[in-house]
Amino acid sequence: QVQLVESGGGLVQAGGSLRLSCVASRSTLSIYAIGWFRQAPGKQRELVASISSGGITNYADSVKGRFTISRENAKNTVYLQMNSLKPEDTAVYYCNPGRFSSGHYLGYDWWGQGTQVTVSS
Repeated sequence: QVQLVESGGGLVQAGGSLRLSCVASRSTLSIYAIGWFRQAPGKQRELVASISSGGITNYADSVKGRFTISRENAKNTVYLQMNSLKPEDTAVYYCNPGRFSSGHYLGYDWWGQGTQVTVSS
């Protein structure tokens, strides 16, 4: 099982930026596709960005043009750069290893503790 640690969250004003990091222990992230999910209070967890093992990226419409997912295999780390943050981006953010099947991201049931992002208006 992959153990994941997310970090980089915090409190930021609308329009600000944060960079989230996801580091894995006991496994090599480079062999997996990685998704960044978020869950706001009272809402379902949603996929906001994903990156294949080869570096192909996909984004939810709500974050397209503002968020950038990337990976640094030498550091076993995946990042989520978040710019032009909005109050509606407030959520706990999680990274999740998975794979793509017929163009759809399928995550394995491996989750870290998440990192809280709060955007004030």
